[in-house]
Amino acid sequence: MDRDEWQALLTGFQGHLQAERSLAPLTIRNYKADLAPLQEFLELKGIASLRDMDRLAMRAYLAWLHELGYVRHSIARKLSVLRTFLYWLRRRGDIDHDPAPARGAMKLDSRLPRFLSQQEAEKLVQAPDTSQPTGVRDRALLELVYAGGLRVSEVAGVNLSDVNSETREIRVRGKGAKERIVLMGDAARSAISHYMAEVRSKISSIDSDDALFVNRYGGRLSQRSIQKIVRKYAGQTGLGSQVHTHTLRHSFATHLLEGGADLRVVQELLGHASPATTQAYTHITGAEARRAYMTAHPRARKIQD
Repeated sequence: MDRDEWQALLTGFQGHLQAERSLAPLTIRNYKADLAPLQEFLELKGIASLRDMDRLAMRAYLAWLHELGYVRHSIARKLSVLRTFLYWLRRRGDIDHDPAPARGAMKLDSRLPRFLSQQEAEKLVQAPDTSQPTGVRDRALLELVYAGGLRVSEVAGVNLSDVNSETREIRVRGKGAKERIVLMGDAARSAISHYMAEVRSKISSIDSDDALFVNRYGGRLSQRSIQKIVRKYAGQTGLGSQVHTHTLRHSFATHLLEGGADLRVVQELLGHASPATTQAYTHITGAEARRAYMTAHPRARKIQD
């Protein structure tokens, strides 16, 4: 489906949400954001029309969202919005069948993505060969994802103008186009500054505009390309094929909490609207649990005679 046709459908859907459902502008914006990955999937798979979407293709789309690192609740919300969109399309006659799975028929994996140990995360971000331009870029990208706990869509959308090396801050656009400031430590700042000075400044094209991370032709790195980069180095370092960008985001939150960071601070850094969402990202390792128990429980310590 070409972008003009997709945009025309979104405009019509927005009018429906405003006029018939009286939804708030922010809610409508979130609906559109939840539908955005579908357009990318259609383009990626060469599906020319929503009429060509069947239930098999819909299942492939939901599986693709999971591969990109979206958690179960996020996929469920996107599916809910998609059902509303498809119902509107069918009512208008744009499609003649609803390809969405029957309610309750698709059980999405409730397990959260794995998280890396601090040693594994360090091993991953240090994997790129920085003697090569792509390695310099990839090192900066991995450092940023881990340092800021970014979603794949957020790192893909970072612009040169969003980076403030002096304050070690980067502006990112999260879900629902919400902006927030993420922080980066010395390692990430050093890697990004080196990339910007030695690689990014020498690449320019009509497609690169203000993008921070670009491919060798100057085009902005896509979300899919970023996921491939992460999987590539995860494979090279023996961490397995199930490591995604979201794994680094999950590790970011886990390591902050292990280090004693307050849950609400982590919530703010992750860009979560609710602390309940952040709670789902918290892990405590077996070693941490054992240490906490042996230190805190009055009957865990050796009894003195």
